[in-house]
Amino acid sequence: MKDSNFPPGWDEKRVRKVIDYYERQSENEAVAEDEAAYEDASCTLMEVPKELVSKVRELIAKRAG
Repeated sequence: MKDSNFPPGWDEKRVRKVIDYYERQSENEAVAEDEAAYEDASCTLMEVPKELVSKVRELIAKRAG
């Protein structure tokens, strides 16, 4: 993989670390992580039509700054 294929702040090492984390996660751990995210009052989960996902990501990135 070329570094230019990664979002800002990401590199191959970071991607591999994330992949490893999720590959080693048990089903119970995955469910617990999902439930914790759902219960986080600082975030909202919603359905977004696929054609709008890139625009939503762009807006979030702009806000994050």
